[in-house]
Amino acid sequence: MNQVATVAHGLWAKVQAGQYVASDYSLPADVKAELNRKTAGVINDLFRDLRTICSAWKQAWPDEATYKAAKQQWLTAFLEAGINTPEQLQFGLMRCRQSGREFIPAPGKFIEWCQPSPEMLGLPPLAAAFREACRNAHPAMAGKGKWTHDAVWHAAKESGFENLSKLATDVSAKLFERNYTIAVRRLVAGEPLQRMPLALPAEVPGQRTPKVGNEALAAIRSRMLGR
Repeated sequence: MNQVATVAHGLWAKVQAGQYVASDYSLPADVKAELNRKTAGVINDLFRDLRTICSAWKQAWPDEATYKAAKQQWLTAFLEAGINTPEQLQFGLMRCRQSGREFIPAPGKFIEWCQPSPEMLGLPPLAAAFREACRNAHPAMAGKGKWTHDAVWHAAKESGFENLSKLATDVSAKLFERNYTIAVRRLVAGEPLQRMPLALPAEVPGQRTPKVGNEALAAIRSRMLGR
């Protein structure tokens, strides 16, 4: 992230978290100017694309004043929903094209489209990921579970393996859904996920000599370093 994005994202994160922001706080002049310029460019490009996709766009934006006011409302909605990357907007435009709509969607609907489904990222659907997490969270599967993706492991770890194995299904399902959704958003934003632990090699057969032991340790280290 560049300086502008970092400053803006950090300030908005404080607002969302309920942290104190001084009333006289203001962005540095150069950062504010660059932020305004880039934001205007992104919104202008988005609205141009929406006009191209939705042939009946004048029903929503009949005049210049309404058109400009809509840009401000959409920007506010994006900030409130945490839509702050070009990739998220591209997902929204893609699903808008797929919808076959002639009319401009409401900001809330477009924001919903900006959140890619797990399948769009090559991940298991929510239901399949939840079944996988619950299966691998069972005590009998300790060290034996097979995970299809880091995102499933991350969501399971954040949910708590004990919670997944002991809570009522409806409760654990909601807990996992929340964390899986967050994991998907982190992937889209390029943020790191908790990685699955690397499986250890099977026990080395044969005579147990110092040489065999050293070779086994070397193999483990090699796997952990991704060599």
